[in-house]
Amino acid sequence: MASEKKVTILCIDDNEDICFSLKTLFQTQGWNTVTAGNVRDGLAVFRQAHPQLVLIDYHMPGINGLEGVKLIRALSNGVPIIVLTIDENQEVANAFLEAGASDFALKPIKAPDTISRIKLHLKLLEQQQSYLVDKGINRETLNLITGFMEGQAEAVTSREIAEGTGLAYQTVSRYLQYMTAQEIVSNESNYGKVGRPRQLYKLK
Repeated sequence: MASEKKVTILCIDDNEDICFSLKTLFQTQGWNTVTAGNVRDGLAVFRQAHPQLVLIDYHMPGINGLEGVKLIRALSNGVPIIVLTIDENQEVANAFLEAGASDFALKPIKAPDTISRIKLHLKLLEQQQSYLVDKGINRETLNLITGFMEGQAEAVTSREIAEGTGLAYQTVSRYLQYMTAQEIVSNESNYGKVGRPRQLYKLK
């Protein structure tokens, strides 16, 4: 398990400054960091270092991050993959999750958010029993979301679930789409005085 040995994190990003900053940040947590400037090199490092978690950039020359996630997933079903991106587009997020990504960390990187997200997924990795429930849906992440919702007396928004679980908003939105389709949750629109209506979710 990740807690029983030194954690190794693989960072795949063509920006050397970001790789250096992440390596420096992870040293404060006692984590070992290996880096690669592109997906092809990242796959070679992955095979050699056997990391407990992967951070991968979306926009890279040659093989992009989305294809990179698919290639890493072909090597390992269980390793958490966190995507580094400036994009908040939900369609892009869904494509990454269906390819096998675990979560997202938005650029510019914020140290507290990045560290807490990594710790969350290392914890989920230790608890992991069955990786995929459905395409793009991880059992432990699903359990994390349903567990949070079980503790809420009222219906909640996707933003509230994201804040309560520590997951990225895009990840929560993808899981809520699945949970709605599977009739695990019900959703309703709350029309306030101004702005777009809020979608509220509650376990059935």
